[in-house]
Amino acid sequence: MARNCILLLAGALLFSCSYKNEEELYPVVEGCDTLSVSYNQRILPILQDNCLGCHSGASPSGDVNLDSYANVWPYIQNGSLLNAIRYNNLASPMPPSGKMNNCNIDLIAAWINQGASDN
Repeated sequence: MARNCILLLAGALLFSCSYKNEEELYPVVEGCDTLSVSYNQRILPILQDNCLGCHSGASPSGDVNLDSYANVWPYIQNGSLLNAIRYNNLASPMPPSGKMNNCNIDLIAAWINQGASDN
């Protein structure tokens, strides 16, 4: 009986583990130009469309104000912006209405990897 329980637990443990690599979780979107990403031309419009409805103004949701580069910068530095939009359980998933399209996520990730300039 004890042996059966151990085998059952070992089997459950083995099947409960999963691994996905970054390419599977965040597939590259064809036609999404991430070579040179500008904050003002590409990132700000994404934030306006997906974030600023809640995260701007005098009383931003969660006290997270993303209405300017200076306000976005701390969330870039600590990784919470990218974690939130990737829905990877390291931050509250944002936007709560549903995950952004992969191109927008790729653009934000590329901008951060390129130094997150205020350009």
